Amino acid sequence: MRRISVALPTCLMLLLSACSDEVQGDDSDEAKAVAGALAKALAEPDAEARSKSLETVPFANEQPSIVAERYSAIITGMDGITPTIEVGDFNDDKGFDTVGLTWSWPVVEGEDPWTYDTLVELTPAGDGWQVTWQQGIVVKDLGKEEVLDATTVPAKRGEILGADGAVLVTERPVTRIGIDRVQVKGAKAAQAAGQLATLVGIDVAAYVKAVKAAGDRAFVEAITYRKGEVPSEVEAGLRSIDGSLAVADEIALAPTKDFAAPILGRVGPVTAEMIEEDPERYEVGDIAGVSGLQARYDDQLGGTPGRVVEAVSETNPRSRELYRVDGADGDPLELTLDPHLQSTAEDLLAGIVPSSALVAIRPSDGAILAAANGPGNAGQNFATYGQFPPGSTMKIVSSLALLRAGLTPDSTVSCPATLDVDGKEFKNYTGYPSSALGDIPLRTALAQSCNTAFIGARDELGPDDLVDAAASLGLGVDHDLGFPAYFGSVLPPASETEKGADMIGQGTVLASPMTMASVIASVQKGALVVPRLLTQVDVADHDNTPLTGKEAEQLRTMLRGVVTEGSGSLLVDLPGDPVIAKTGTAEFEGDGGIQTHAWMIAAQGDLAVAVFVGVGESGSQTAGPILEAFLRAAAP
Repeated sequence: MRRISVALPTCLMLLLSACSDEVQGDDSDEAKAVAGALAKALAEPDAEARSKSLETVPFANEQPSIVAERYSAIITGMDGITPTIEVGDFNDDKGFDTVGLTWSWPVVEGEDPWTYDTLVELTPAGDGWQVTWQQGIVVKDLGKEEVLDATTVPAKRGEILGADGAVLVTERPVTRIGIDRVQVKGAKAAQAAGQLATLVGIDVAAYVKAVKAAGDRAFVEAITYRKGEVPSEVEAGLRSIDGSLAVADEIALAPTKDFAAPILGRVGPVTAEMIEEDPERYEVGDIAGVSGLQARYDDQLGGTPGRVVEAVSETNPRSRELYRVDGADGDPLELTLDPHLQSTAEDLLAGIVPSSALVAIRPSDGAILAAANGPGNAGQNFATYGQFPPGSTMKIVSSLALLRAGLTPDSTVSCPATLDVDGKEFKNYTGYPSSALGDIPLRTALAQSCNTAFIGARDELGPDDLVDAAASLGLGVDHDLGFPAYFGSVLPPASETEKGADMIGQGTVLASPMTMASVIASVQKGALVVPRLLTQVDVADHDNTPLTGKEAEQLRTMLRGVVTEGSGSLLVDLPGDPVIAKTGTAEFEGDGGIQTHAWMIAAQGDLAVAVFVGVGESGSQTAGPILEAFLRAAAP
């Protein structure tokens, strides 16, 4: 029943007033039911289901399929955000009939939704109502050609700081190169992506897939260069690729490309795996930590991104901002790395062809001051996570075990040229001084690094003694330091041969350069040193038999002998505090047969250092000069 526009006598109008209210109420319910069907359809997240739902809504001016198409075009840029829509009041006091809708878009998780009201115009049709479709149903005053576009507003990324607050990683100018989907569509976008990927030398298939998956208004990054480092051939090639774009930007970078790179990690476009694991946080085109500490602490460093919703039109370059949530900037991550020592270590390793690493620790508090990886590591973090036999540097641990077994630095041990253990022949390194063969003090066996002396003394130890001594010096007991760190492995021996090999850092014993730096740092301090890199991560000692003052002094004296009369003599003239040290080589199966790792560890004052080279002549010849140069550069 509809409103009647025929003039009636006043008395009759009064008599019908109650009836008129009832009719109006019926109309209101019917109109709201139609608006409710519209609201339910528009709030449907699946496009196919939404189109089917719109078929049930009576429209006065469009086919439901056209409405579905236009609505989809309006909300495509909302990145899958689904609104909730509530039906409001019926109103007929503006010359036409309307029902209010209240829209709520959860634009940013955890924030209040973008909420606003619109009106649905309805017209009578027989016994029911029809909806007049217009853009303003979605957003008031939305232009005929305008659509919605939700864009993430990145938060300012937190800096990574080093010792004494030195800035290691901060926003630095870059040029981001990619495909702008606004400029190219469909097959042309995919073709352009393939051309660009080939030009800049990245995985073609992966990049084409990313460009295809991106929205029509997305910028899909292919590669980022530091400011001024875009190759000339790339600059020239961009001119012939449709939709290619070079964007000046700033991203979190270390002082140089290689500065602590395997540990710090990098910031770049999020991967498909990251989006799949956390779709609420990441979407195609986002910039985030993708490796190393940048990835592990991305929530802290990245802060909380904001979002802006705009009304945009292809025919009007000026957009209208409709809604904004500003993000929260990231918090800094504080490390113990000393930028001068880190750069010094990396410079010293720059010319080393095999794998290499240098780790420097402050014995007084365990702070890692440098953790450098050489170019031969192919981007791997051998400095703190390498797993290699430590060779004769293990004799520090073996010496502690023997001291605890009742020997003293002056106890006599036998150092033959060769020693047979259950059919396995052990010998000393090539060039071992013949004057140090025979019966010699334990201190000389350590200074000259006599393999056979330590292997022969294995009978002094029980099956767990070497394991316990290792734990006292920080080797073989894991800790979560907040970054990849390998503390090594020392296990009870399974045979006499293995027990002998373990005494000289072969067998089943493994360690990282960080661990061996911790071993000599513990000797220097006279107490267990557990390394730390992140100031926000609490590091506690593990269960161990603490070093006694006497044990520490005996070890320091013996290791000083390595410098004054043994294989570490290249350090004897270093200025400053006395240096203690130990060299080491460890055999392994390599290309063409048996090869040797080269090690040297040392401590001077409040600095302990380990140098590892994957393939070398010996600890003193290969690792020694690197360690010496580092200590000289680190001198106050």
